[in-house]
Amino acid sequence: MTTAAPFPTLLVVPTGIGCAVGGFAGDALPAARLLAAASGCLITHPNVMNGAALYWRDPSIHYVEGSALDRFAAGNLALRPGRCQRVGVLLDAGIEADLLQRHLQVVEACRATLGLQIGPVLCTDAPLAVSLAEGPSGASWGSLGRPDALLRAGERLKAAGATAIAVVARFPDDPDSEALAAYRSGSGVDALAGAEAVISHLLTDHLGLPCAHAPALGPLPLNPGLDPRAAAEELGYTFLPCVLVGLSGAPDLVPLSEPGEGRIDPQWLHPARIGAVVAPAGALGGAAVLACAERGVPLIAVDNPCVLQVDAEALGLEAIAASSFAEAAGLVLALREGICPGALGRPFSPLPPLVSAPPGRGVSHSR
Repeated sequence: MTTAAPFPTLLVVPTGIGCAVGGFAGDALPAARLLAAASGCLITHPNVMNGAALYWRDPSIHYVEGSALDRFAAGNLALRPGRCQRVGVLLDAGIEADLLQRHLQVVEACRATLGLQIGPVLCTDAPLAVSLAEGPSGASWGSLGRPDALLRAGERLKAAGATAIAVVARFPDDPDSEALAAYRSGSGVDALAGAEAVISHLLTDHLGLPCAHAPALGPLPLNPGLDPRAAAEELGYTFLPCVLVGLSGAPDLVPLSEPGEGRIDPQWLHPARIGAVVAPAGALGGAAVLACAERGVPLIAVDNPCVLQVDAEALGLEAIAASSFAEAAGLVLALREGICPGALGRPFSPLPPLVSAPPGRGVSHSR
């Protein structure tokens, strides 16, 4: 068992790009748990942790919305852990009465069974009108017809005392689509994820509060051939339970007046203390990864196939390659213990030949 201090590590698995691990309903949770055990402190985003009706509480894993995680990596935010958040729930006015009632029952269940602090709950003053799209790369995307209604509802929840916000927007049903069939069989991209990121980014950036999203959808017909990674989404009527649990323990977002500012409580997570960032080898172009690379934070690039091919070579980045998340966890533990990762591989390269200093360039002595 390690005696080293916690080694804050970022785990980034971009949303909506079909990662083999992390592209489905919380299927990166085992990897997150292993990396948390190796590092003692893991900061990751809801896409990694959300398993619809399934979730995992771990005090060493910090649940941080994607745009806030980018700002943390860039040195513009600190994270204040340990607070029990009061989660306000924002419901899309476009959700039908029966489906709305199902989500309200999830709220009541989490209050009564898990003891979470939830409320207030309110509906937007107009339907949010979510639409879905696919980018040229094959990644999912989307937009809101009424972002103003989303922001007004969020402002009302914050004014009423909510310290974190769970959003439930009505998403389009398309049970016969080829994209959905591919996703359920384990070979496609999550068509909802890109639009979900738009919603949570918009609200987090506007309010400065932890936010996460759960889509409202009609039930799907039974599929005996369902891929295990997609199964968590088929266990209930909503995806809301994991969001409420995740947000209830999310850290506060504390703006730093100057990047790298050090005068904060030592119990907080400061961006200057980030020890490593772990991301898919083909998806290294995100803001968090690039910000860490610019600041010299070790980058561990995991073989985790997706629709993108933005790798370290294409970006001119220095990265430590890992064939799996199990290997990545071993590399994180090595860095935490001060072991050079290069000492673990074979063949082991010798030092380059000594080079003599040019004449007249030796050490000078002042008088």
